[in-house]
Amino acid sequence: MKFIPLIWAGLWRKRTRTIFTLLSIVVAFILFGVLQGVATWLNGFGAGSHTNRLYVVSRISEIQPLPSGYLSHITRVAGVRQVAQVAALVGSYQQPTNTVVVLATDPRALFALYPEWRVAPQQLQALTRTRTGVIVGARVARLYGWRVGDVIPIRTSVLKNDGTTNWSFQVVGIYDSPDQPSEEDRMIANYEYIDEARHFERGTVFAFVVGIDDPSSATRICAAIDARFANSADETLTQDEKEYIQGQIRQLGDVGSLLNAIVGAVFFTLLFLTGNTLTQSVRERIPELAVLKAIGFADGSVTLLVLTEAALLCSAAALIGLLAAAALFPATAALGIAGTTLPAKVYAIGLLIAVGLALMSGLPPAWRAHRLQVVEALAGR
Repeated sequence: MKFIPLIWAGLWRKRTRTIFTLLSIVVAFILFGVLQGVATWLNGFGAGSHTNRLYVVSRISEIQPLPSGYLSHITRVAGVRQVAQVAALVGSYQQPTNTVVVLATDPRALFALYPEWRVAPQQLQALTRTRTGVIVGARVARLYGWRVGDVIPIRTSVLKNDGTTNWSFQVVGIYDSPDQPSEEDRMIANYEYIDEARHFERGTVFAFVVGIDDPSSATRICAAIDARFANSADETLTQDEKEYIQGQIRQLGDVGSLLNAIVGAVFFTLLFLTGNTLTQSVRERIPELAVLKAIGFADGSVTLLVLTEAALLCSAAALIGLLAAAALFPATAALGIAGTTLPAKVYAIGLLIAVGLALMSGLPPAWRAHRLQVVEALAGR
């Protein structure tokens, strides 16, 4: 306990310098927390995927359309329980930056394949009866203030038969996905309406979602589906949900390495900043440290005093930064990037980095304090 006043006085000897150093470390750990949280989430993305769902896309490219007639062929594959074709409209609402995605499908089949998407049965029934109807995700409904009964104008690049690119949909329901809030940003519409109204690529989809009875047969079923369309003009690539999602992540490149490089550069710079601050603090206090030794403080005690200052500064700032990162992290879910909570693994790694930062930046000045000769220090040498 006798060290606490000394540590506190040492830290706040130069208040402005300490505050700016503290803020620098806090900002670094905010950046670390958010970026590593995103990296951890991406690495684990797909881990909780449904093994009884498969995705059928074009072997050439995922944006290459497939004939909607493939639906009946896929349905006849042994082990397939249900199939939903999916086309898409990507447009904007009111402003070009307000991007919305409309999935054109068989609503009953799609919601049966995604039981985690919760929707009232009467709203699903209303969608099948309403040709221009849509069921919208809860997040996008909150974002734009949509309610059941609203008519939503969407501007897209998809040309309609009447020569315009403006589409309108009536909101007949709202669905939510408690386990994956990032999936609440879609609009589910009737495929027949969109397919008949568009001028180009009629009778095509960009994917089929396939429900199977036995997940252990997924490899066999994937091969059987692709074999049906082998050597055709539109060959397919069928994957289970985990493989499909991981393929989407790989298209972004090696995100983990990129994020680690950014964080590494930040902490490398921070190491010099913190080390310089502590070294300067010890240099200014050499006569005071000499007095401590003169009145009976051992070399180890003085060394521990300096190291404790470094540890307290780094750990306190790291904790503040990680808590701030946890508060900011849910914003990544709103962008459709990550989850809603900062993974516990990030806290553990962050605190270990704070300890390492304290040791690397505090050891040089602590070693100087350890070797300090009382006579020479008091003499100003």
